[in-house]
Amino acid sequence: MSTKALIIGGSAGSFQIVIRILELFRPDLPIPVFLCLHRLKQVRKGFEETLNYNASLPVREPMDKEYIRPGKIYLAPSNYHMLIEKDLTIALSTEATVHHSRPSLDVFFSSAADVYGPGLLALLLSGANQDGTEGIAEVKRNGGTVVIQDPDDCEISTMCESAIKLTKPDQILTVSKIIEFVSLL
Repeated sequence: MSTKALIIGGSAGSFQIVIRILELFRPDLPIPVFLCLHRLKQVRKGFEETLNYNASLPVREPMDKEYIRPGKIYLAPSNYHMLIEKDLTIALSTEATVHHSRPSLDVFFSSAADVYGPGLLALLLSGANQDGTEGIAEVKRNGGTVVIQDPDDCEISTMCESAIKLTKPDQILTVSKIIEFVSLL
Protein backbone atom coordinates (compact mmCIF):
# COMPACT_ATOMS: atom_id res chain seq x y z
CA MET A 1 0.00 0.00 0.00
CA SER A 2 1.29 3.49 -0.77
CA THR A 3 2.03 6.06 1.89
CA LYS A 4 -1.03 8.08 2.98
CA ALA A 5 0.61 10.07 5.80
CA LEU A 6 4.02 10.72 7.33
CA ILE A 7 4.40 11.14 11.08
CA ILE A 8 7.61 12.26 12.73
CA GLY A 9 8.26 12.07 16.44
CA GLY A 10 11.25 13.15 18.44
CA SER A 11 12.57 14.81 21.54
CA ALA A 12 16.00 15.92 22.71
CA GLY A 13 18.43 15.88 19.80
CA SER A 14 15.82 15.67 17.03
CA PHE A 15 15.38 19.34 16.15
CA GLN A 16 18.21 19.63 13.60
CA ILE A 17 17.17 16.52 11.66
CA VAL A 18 13.56 17.75 11.60
CA ILE A 19 14.77 21.04 10.09
CA ARG A 20 16.64 19.11 7.38
CA ILE A 21 13.58 16.95 6.63
CA LEU A 22 11.30 20.00 6.34
CA GLU A 23 13.53 21.41 3.60
CA LEU A 24 12.89 18.37 1.40
CA PHE A 25 9.16 18.44 0.65
CA ARG A 26 8.06 19.48 -2.81
CA PRO A 27 5.13 21.91 -3.21
CA ASP A 28 2.82 19.18 -4.57
CA LEU A 29 3.40 16.72 -1.70
CA PRO A 30 0.41 14.35 -1.96
CA ILE A 31 0.25 13.42 1.75
CA PRO A 32 -0.06 15.23 5.08
CA VAL A 33 2.95 15.39 7.40
CA PHE A 34 2.60 15.46 11.19
CA LEU A 35 5.26 16.52 13.70
CA CYS A 36 5.03 15.53 17.34
CA LEU A 37 8.06 16.97 19.12
CA HIS A 38 8.67 17.32 22.83
CA ARG A 39 9.19 20.89 23.95
CA LEU A 40 8.77 22.89 27.09
CA LYS A 41 5.09 23.58 27.74
CA GLN A 42 5.73 27.25 28.37
CA VAL A 43 7.37 27.66 24.93
CA ARG A 44 4.40 28.81 22.89
CA LYS A 45 6.04 31.32 20.55
CA GLY A 46 9.01 30.96 18.26
CA PHE A 47 9.09 27.17 17.80
CA GLU A 48 6.66 27.08 14.87
CA GLU A 49 8.31 30.16 13.35
CA THR A 50 11.76 28.57 13.62
CA LEU A 51 10.56 25.40 11.88
CA ASN A 52 8.98 27.52 9.14
CA TYR A 53 12.18 29.46 8.51
CA ASN A 54 13.72 26.69 6.34
CA ALA A 55 10.67 24.54 5.60
CA SER A 56 9.66 24.14 1.98
CA LEU A 57 5.97 23.99 3.00
CA PRO A 58 4.24 25.93 5.80
CA VAL A 59 4.34 24.33 9.25
CA ARG A 60 1.38 25.16 11.47
CA GLU A 61 -0.20 24.19 14.74
CA PRO A 62 -3.70 22.92 13.91
CA MET A 63 -6.96 23.88 15.57
CA ASP A 64 -9.12 21.27 17.30
CA LYS A 65 -11.38 19.46 14.78
CA GLU A 66 -9.42 20.83 11.80
CA TYR A 67 -9.70 18.70 8.65
CA ILE A 68 -6.47 17.10 7.47
CA ARG A 69 -5.28 18.08 3.99
CA PRO A 70 -2.49 16.65 1.82
CA GLY A 71 0.55 18.85 1.36
CA LYS A 72 0.20 20.36 4.85
CA ILE A 73 2.59 20.05 7.79
CA TYR A 74 0.88 19.90 11.19
CA LEU A 75 2.85 20.53 14.39
CA ALA A 76 1.47 19.26 17.71
CA PRO A 77 0.90 22.38 19.85
CA SER A 78 2.80 22.87 23.06
CA ASN A 79 1.12 21.21 26.06
CA TYR A 80 -1.56 19.43 23.97
CA HIS A 81 -1.83 15.83 22.84
CA MET A 82 -2.55 15.70 19.10
CA LEU A 83 -4.68 12.82 17.80
CA ILE A 84 -5.96 11.81 14.39
CA GLU A 85 -9.67 11.02 14.26
CA LYS A 86 -11.38 8.50 11.94
CA ASP A 87 -13.12 11.38 10.09
CA LEU A 88 -9.63 12.72 9.19
CA THR A 89 -9.73 15.61 11.61
CA ILE A 90 -7.23 16.54 14.29
CA ALA A 91 -8.24 16.39 17.94
CA LEU A 92 -6.34 18.28 20.63
CA SER A 93 -6.44 17.12 24.24
CA THR A 94 -5.13 18.26 27.61
CA GLU A 95 -5.47 14.82 29.19
CA ALA A 96 -2.72 13.67 31.55
CA THR A 97 0.88 13.57 30.40
CA VAL A 98 2.34 10.29 29.13
CA HIS A 99 5.99 9.67 30.05
CA HIS A 100 5.94 13.22 31.45
CA SER A 101 5.09 14.50 27.96
CA ARG A 102 2.27 16.42 26.37
CA PRO A 103 2.24 16.17 23.44
CA SER A 104 2.94 12.46 23.72
CA LEU A 105 4.39 10.50 20.83
CA ASP A 106 2.69 7.33 22.10
CA VAL A 107 -0.75 8.97 22.06
CA PHE A 108 -0.19 10.53 18.66
CA PHE A 109 1.42 7.52 16.94
CA SER A 110 -1.30 5.17 18.22
CA SER A 111 -4.12 7.36 16.93
CA ALA A 112 -2.44 7.77 13.54
CA ALA A 113 -1.82 4.01 13.31
CA ASP A 114 -5.50 3.35 13.96
CA VAL A 115 -6.59 5.71 11.18
CA TYR A 116 -3.94 5.21 8.48
CA GLY A 117 -3.00 1.53 9.11
CA PRO A 118 -0.66 0.20 6.41
CA GLY A 119 -0.63 3.61 4.69
CA LEU A 120 1.29 5.19 7.57
CA LEU A 121 5.02 5.96 7.50
CA ALA A 122 6.40 6.71 10.98
CA LEU A 123 9.82 8.17 11.79
CA LEU A 124 11.11 8.06 15.35
CA LEU A 125 14.10 10.30 16.07
CA SER A 126 16.48 11.08 18.93
CA GLY A 127 15.04 11.50 22.42
CA ALA A 128 15.68 11.15 26.13
CA ASN A 129 12.73 9.10 27.36
CA GLN A 130 10.62 6.11 26.30
CA ASP A 131 7.72 8.07 24.81
CA GLY A 132 7.09 6.77 21.31
CA THR A 133 7.97 3.15 22.11
CA GLU A 134 4.38 1.91 22.47
CA GLY A 135 3.16 4.16 19.64
CA ILE A 136 5.76 2.83 17.20
CA ALA A 137 4.78 -0.73 18.15
CA GLU A 138 1.15 0.19 17.41
CA VAL A 139 2.12 1.54 13.98
CA LYS A 140 3.87 -1.77 13.23
CA ARG A 141 0.91 -3.86 14.51
CA ASN A 142 -1.39 -1.91 12.18
CA GLY A 143 0.81 -2.63 9.16
CA GLY A 144 2.51 0.78 8.92
CA THR A 145 6.13 1.34 7.98
CA VAL A 146 8.48 2.13 10.87
CA VAL A 147 11.83 3.90 10.46
CA ILE A 148 13.90 4.57 13.57
CA GLN A 149 17.02 6.69 13.78
CA ASP A 150 20.10 4.59 14.45
CA PRO A 151 20.77 4.90 18.20
CA ASP A 152 24.52 5.21 17.48
CA ASP A 153 23.68 8.28 15.35
CA CYS A 154 21.37 9.91 17.92
CA GLU A 155 22.35 12.82 20.12
CA ILE A 156 20.36 11.04 22.86
CA SER A 157 19.58 7.40 22.09
CA THR A 158 17.12 6.39 24.87
CA MET A 159 13.94 6.79 22.81
CA CYS A 160 15.20 4.90 19.76
CA GLU A 161 16.82 2.11 21.80
CA SER A 162 13.59 1.59 23.73
CA ALA A 163 11.51 1.37 20.55
CA ILE A 164 13.93 -1.06 18.89
CA LYS A 165 13.74 -3.35 21.94
CA LEU A 166 9.95 -3.53 21.71
CA THR A 167 9.40 -3.84 17.97
CA LYS A 168 11.34 -4.67 14.85
CA PRO A 169 11.44 -1.54 12.68
CA ASP A 170 11.41 -1.76 8.91
CA GLN A 171 14.60 0.28 8.84
CA ILE A 172 17.15 1.70 11.27
CA LEU A 173 18.87 4.61 9.55
CA THR A 174 21.46 7.30 10.18
CA VAL A 175 20.48 10.94 9.71
CA SER A 176 21.92 11.04 6.18
CA LYS A 177 20.01 7.89 5.20
CA ILE A 178 16.78 9.26 6.74
CA ILE A 179 17.21 12.42 4.63
CA GLU A 180 17.77 10.28 1.54
CA PHE A 181 14.73 8.11 2.38
CA VAL A 182 12.37 11.05 2.95
CA SER A 183 13.57 12.82 -0.20
CA LEU A 184 11.98 10.00 -2.21
CA LEU A 185 8.44 10.81 -0.98
